[in-house]
Amino acid sequence: MAYLFFPVRLLFTLYALALFMAFMFLVFPLVVILSFWGKIKGGNIIYVLCRCWADCLMPLWGIFHRNIYALRHDTSRQYVFVFNHISYMDIPVLLSSIRRQRFRILGKAELAKIPVFGFIYRNAVVLVDRSNPEKRAKSVLQLKSVINKGISVVIAPEGTFNATGKPLKDFYDGAFRIAIETQTPVKPLLLLDTYDRMSYKSIFSLTPGKSRTVFLEEVPVEGLTLNDIPALKEKVYLLMEEQLKAYKATWIKQ
Repeated sequence: MAYLFFPVRLLFTLYALALFMAFMFLVFPLVVILSFWGKIKGGNIIYVLCRCWADCLMPLWGIFHRNIYALRHDTSRQYVFVFNHISYMDIPVLLSSIRRQRFRILGKAELAKIPVFGFIYRNAVVLVDRSNPEKRAKSVLQLKSVINKGISVVIAPEGTFNATGKPLKDFYDGAFRIAIETQTPVKPLLLLDTYDRMSYKSIFSLTPGKSRTVFLEEVPVEGLTLNDIPALKEKVYLLMEEQLKAYKATWIKQ
């Protein structure tokens, strides 16, 4: 039966890709100009452009987003945002989710090699190259510098797509180390529907429908030391896992 719907999905994906590229080429000249304004001032405006890009594209793709707040979300505070990484749609949804706050996303360095898109990408995100410890350490220093300038950071603690069938993959230490070293609270986000909108298995799986981001309660780090990284990591993992199960995330198979 899935084979019967493949032509429709293919056409819809080509339509979505055409829209994506059209908006990309509209934004590109502005990003070139803003890149001369520096990583902070220029980068902040580039994020506004990218948010507008996502806000315009998703409704045209038939994707309608809303935020759900476990508690009141304080937009005046800085956070180390962490999220479950399950789809190619995660970044557009994050851009539409985090409002009225300056932030930077930690992104994979290899995407910066894509023509045109890569230029926008490397002027908007903090790049991480996991090929060696020295390059990973450089990314950590950049994230700390961003936080020191009053800007929040957004990190996927799973590192890559969760293909385990479990609510979450095991977490890396990085996000929690940065939170403790900068004394910045952790704010977990749940992306509930990005897997259904576009699976990590194929870019030809895009489908219209709902999109929800759940803002969980912040996890404070005041007074914690690096010895507390395992406990902090486990606390955030269990909180996110519990809520993904409660919301019946569709990728959970075990």
